[in-house]
Amino acid sequence: MIVERGAIALFEEATAVDERRVLVLAGDRERGYDALESILDALPVAITGTALVGPEDRLRCERLPQANARELLGTTRDVIALDAHEGLRPNALGAVVGAVDGGGLLVLLTPSLEDWPDRRGAFDESLAVPPFSLSDVTGRFRRRLVETLREHRGIGIVDLDRETDRIVDDGLTDPAPRIRDSAAPTPPSDHRFPAAAYEACLTADQVEAVAAFESLLEAGGDGPNVGEGDDPDRHDRRRAVVLEADRGRGKSSAAGLAAGAFAADGLDVLVTAPRRRNAAEVFDRVGELLETLEIEATIDSRRIETAAGGVVRFLEPADAVESDRLGAADVVVVDEAAALPVSRLESLLAADRVAFATTIHGYEGAGRGFSVRFRDRLAESDHEVVERTLVDPIRYAAGDPVEVWAFRALLLDARPPVESLVADATPETVEYRTLEPDALLADETLLREAFGLLVLAHYRTEPNDLARLLDAPNLEARALVHDGHVVSVALLAREGTLPPETRAMMYEGGRVRGNMLPDVLTSQLRDEAASEPAGLRVVRIATHHAARSRGLGSHLLERVREEFESAVDWLGTGFGATPGLLEFWRDNGYRAVHLSTTRNDASGEYSALMLAPTSDSGTELHDRHADWFARRFPALCTDALSDLEPDVARAVLRSVDADAAPELALSAHDWRIVAGAAYGPGLFDVDPGPFRDLVVRYFVEDPDDVDLTGREERLLVLRALQGRPWAAVAERLEYHSTSQCMRALGGAVCPLVDRYGTDAALEVRERFSEE
Repeated sequence: MIVERGAIALFEEATAVDERRVLVLAGDRERGYDALESILDALPVAITGTALVGPEDRLRCERLPQANARELLGTTRDVIALDAHEGLRPNALGAVVGAVDGGGLLVLLTPSLEDWPDRRGAFDESLAVPPFSLSDVTGRFRRRLVETLREHRGIGIVDLDRETDRIVDDGLTDPAPRIRDSAAPTPPSDHRFPAAAYEACLTADQVEAVAAFESLLEAGGDGPNVGEGDDPDRHDRRRAVVLEADRGRGKSSAAGLAAGAFAADGLDVLVTAPRRRNAAEVFDRVGELLETLEIEATIDSRRIETAAGGVVRFLEPADAVESDRLGAADVVVVDEAAALPVSRLESLLAADRVAFATTIHGYEGAGRGFSVRFRDRLAESDHEVVERTLVDPIRYAAGDPVEVWAFRALLLDARPPVESLVADATPETVEYRTLEPDALLADETLLREAFGLLVLAHYRTEPNDLARLLDAPNLEARALVHDGHVVSVALLAREGTLPPETRAMMYEGGRVRGNMLPDVLTSQLRDEAASEPAGLRVVRIATHHAARSRGLGSHLLERVREEFESAVDWLGTGFGATPGLLEFWRDNGYRAVHLSTTRNDASGEYSALMLAPTSDSGTELHDRHADWFARRFPALCTDALSDLEPDVARAVLRSVDADAAPELALSAHDWRIVAGAAYGPGLFDVDPGPFRDLVVRYFVEDPDDVDLTGREERLLVLRALQGRPWAAVAERLEYHSTSQCMRALGGAVCPLVDRYGTDAALEVRERFSEE
């Protein structure tokens, strides 16, 4: 009875002030479930308002395994119970916290809090990547989590390991009564959307957010970036809205109400998000508004169409960019924008009128990455931008103690140091430092700064990554510190040194966790020996935005190399290939050995693998894969990589070690074909093969005595390597006609004939030069 009374008191207090509370049932699992059933029987909560996240159906309610907890995102429950006895996925905890409604209760079933950090579960097994074992995985994340549970307000703890259950902490905060604002938000006096769109808002923040979308309707005057020769009408149409908010502030609802208003006006609205479920709230609000307005509509999960012709449709980000819908839509709405990579967001700026709604500090992280990196790109675009930040919570009251706890426990709001603290950092002023997990655990500021920078390094950093940083035995972290503050950080993974039986298993189709480079080189590129040398992969690297372009990232990589080059055979990295990133890694001594043949689902980019050998065995590994890559690249360009951006193709080939440049085994006849197309009346279309070998040799070797323009090099990629149709190439590169494009290709090949041509080629050149 004591547990039920404590739970009821927590629940009633939470309900009274529209906050949330946490109840920890620590100890024997069966006693925990008995207590949980008694609690649910005592609380005035419907079974439909309850969910269990755990491995078994132990309650008469919705049940999800921890791996599927993210399905709760965008939904709310009055009570959610999370069973952590068989292990805890930090991502699952992040998802369920966000799904507990105001006045609700999160119940955690855990082992004894004293024993829990030393217990190993399923998530820990995922951290035990070969050649490490489960015993090498530490429990620092859980130790820190337990400390936060004991320290934070609003968290009740029950000890179930005594003969009589004992309440260690009742979790009650005795809050002052809240004065509720009963005034309904009112529409702006000059609103153009239907009044019902504003009447559906729950906070003044939401009203302002919906009103911001009206700017996408306005014709306006000349935009701020209209230049001489520009079309002013086009700039009138190029507008963007940015909504930022912590989770639970109603940004998706605001976007949905605006989308519904657009559809009611007969406009075509394209909605995109990392996953369809991320946009569920948008579609729900569209449907509700149209119903309120009594507008007939056909509704399904991906498309809503009004009788008047207005449409709201969902497309995956890649489909939105690659289809013609992006340009055809009147308005594009991007929800959970921070969970998309910057390159994908940049592609979405092709839309004339676009809105980005994003979570700043949330389960999917990356809010600062959006705020810092993409906002710079947006500012450089020709869109006139309207910004709004939603502060007032909707699902629960401001100051909710569970939100405060979750932000700290999962570092959802981790930030790099403020700009002023690192603005003067240079390679000469920084200290190279090992970020030992115990040191991170003991220094909250150091942990928050380092993890905050790692959030910036990747478009999707999750709570799982915090646990990996603290507990994974294969990971190392290094940083550059300026006046005690982290200015640059690298996350490193030890890979390779796998035993023969594991290498054979990988070669025969098996997968091995945590060995990304050896796995690809072995399983895809059929090199069974690739997993034998010891390697160190740079998983992520980030430099504070206030100290970029000063060589700090390169300095950090140099220090990493100095520390590890005698202990490993290679340094490596893998990332979504862009020209800038390829150039950065090339400048730091890394060389390309592979480009994936499919695009990454999230980034929309092809992934490049690069190596920097540090020993003889590492050099052998690098050299054979560089040779294989250069040899197969021409064939890939007409097949799996036929849509590769020409600037990426140029950069990746220049990132291959020059010694891997393929030998030109062109016959005299081949050279006469090539030289004839360059200097005479010959035709490329007669035999494209020799041209491809020549172009790859040129890009990989990158000779100083050949001076081609960027346009000419793109022409070589698009036509000679990828074999795209003449008309498409001419249009892409803005040649006046296909015949001009053909002549330009011949002109681009001329200096290659001069540089590499044999006597047979030079005879052709001289013959037609004389004419």
